[in-house]
Amino acid sequence: MNRQAQALTPRVFSGFVLAVSGGILGAALLSQYWGGLVPCELCLVERWPWVAAIAISLLALFVAGRPALPWVALTLSLVFAAGAALGAYHVGVEQHWLAGPAACTASPTGAMTLEQMKAQIMGTAPVMCDKVQWAPGGISLAGWNLIASLIMAILCIAAFVSARRAILARRGTAR
Repeated sequence: MNRQAQALTPRVFSGFVLAVSGGILGAALLSQYWGGLVPCELCLVERWPWVAAIAISLLALFVAGRPALPWVALTLSLVFAAGAALGAYHVGVEQHWLAGPAACTASPTGAMTLEQMKAQIMGTAPVMCDKVQWAPGGISLAGWNLIASLIMAILCIAAFVSARRAILARRGTAR
């Protein structure tokens, strides 16, 4: 068994996921409360996989034993895959490749009267999901979320595969 397989414990893996997820979610909250960026409806939904990852990794950090590592990693890979899907959807909405939620997407107005326009304005979210507020490095925050979620999903899948191989090697049934 190699040193990498020995070093990958549920505690190390969960601590890594907790640190990354906390950092990403913390950065989103800092950009909102300190930086003044108001999140749109999709931005708020995109935070939930990071919250779920924090909860799962905290649970695994304090409860999971070595045999649980593959299942923790697999569960987290699914969480991050969902986060990547949400990020991809939001990027698609920003690029006008996909239709966004009616509540937060700019659409042509069919209002003819002042009352109809007022009703439409009152039913519209203050921040539109299809408008990029900030794009560090030329990539929107939804795009950065997509990239981060994909990287974490890939790392979690790699941890799952590594842990499964280590378990199979201990059992003497490695392929």
